[in-house]
Amino acid sequence: MVRGNRKSTDEQQRIYVIAGKEETMVNARCSELLDELLEPEQRATGLFDAEPDKVDIAEIFDELRTLPFLTGRRVVLVKNADKFVSANRQFLEDYFDNPSATGVLVLTVKTWDSRTRLAKKLPGVGTLIAVEQPKTQELWRHLVSYAKDAHDKLLGRQAAELLVDLAGDDLTRLYTEIDKLALFADSEKNITIKHIELLTGNNRLFNAFSVIDACIAGDAAQAAQRLRKMFAEDRSTEYTAVGAFAYHFRKLWTAKKMLAEGQSVNSVAGRLRMWYNKDAQFAQVRRLSLRQLGDRLQELAGIDYAIKRGLAQPRVALEQLVLSMASR
Repeated sequence: MVRGNRKSTDEQQRIYVIAGKEETMVNARCSELLDELLEPEQRATGLFDAEPDKVDIAEIFDELRTLPFLTGRRVVLVKNADKFVSANRQFLEDYFDNPSATGVLVLTVKTWDSRTRLAKKLPGVGTLIAVEQPKTQELWRHLVSYAKDAHDKLLGRQAAELLVDLAGDDLTRLYTEIDKLALFADSEKNITIKHIELLTGNNRLFNAFSVIDACIAGDAAQAAQRLRKMFAEDRSTEYTAVGAFAYHFRKLWTAKKMLAEGQSVNSVAGRLRMWYNKDAQFAQVRRLSLRQLGDRLQELAGIDYAIKRGLAQPRVALEQLVLSMASR
């Protein structure tokens, strides 16, 4: 999603700031802007792509004031410019007061603080393009488009939503998963649910499901071993594991409630997107009561509270929970 005080390039904006935490989306928007500013054949003489840690502010200004050759404008691009902006804030403030008449400065940053003097000067001479991470429920659209644009592969909505369930909502990671899935699908035109189940198995939700399955089977040793493997394989598990377990238990609780209301297994699976290991998931639903599922969710909420306040260590707290669940 892109928002901000964006103006047409025909208005000869002299400065563009593209701000967003999602690097993949920021880079994509930057490419679009460059296409608007320069024709492909003009890039060789009209674009200076600076590396922020290898260029000084004087060189940037020299490039901006260099008369364009075979183009209508000279574009200077500084990507990942957060540190560059901080180090040269005073010089940039002065430049914003009197920008080059023939040069266009493009900065990409993760954050752009609207309270700074530099940010307050921007609307008078340029444009802020804010690139926001899409909401989780909208991610599937971006994945479908990316699969088609980057790999000429068809990715259905259900498969895209399953990928989000399995791999999380970090768009960069999701794009990387699609890159791998496209190679895995090889000559097949579609990236299917089966491809995702086979290739994206080593992830937070699949691993949480595996741990819970061992707990339900009463195999404490296997449950603890699987949990430790989760932490060993992915450093981010410390921050995502509680959420992954809670997500799975909430889905089981909702499925149990819907079945009790008379809905069919297929209807529940479709509405809750329970496509991977469907039979095993519904086996878990049948073996746990609503009371048991609610108790697990309360326990996880307590663990989350304790972790966030420094009262518990994620690995220790989750291992204690897993062993307790398995013993029941």
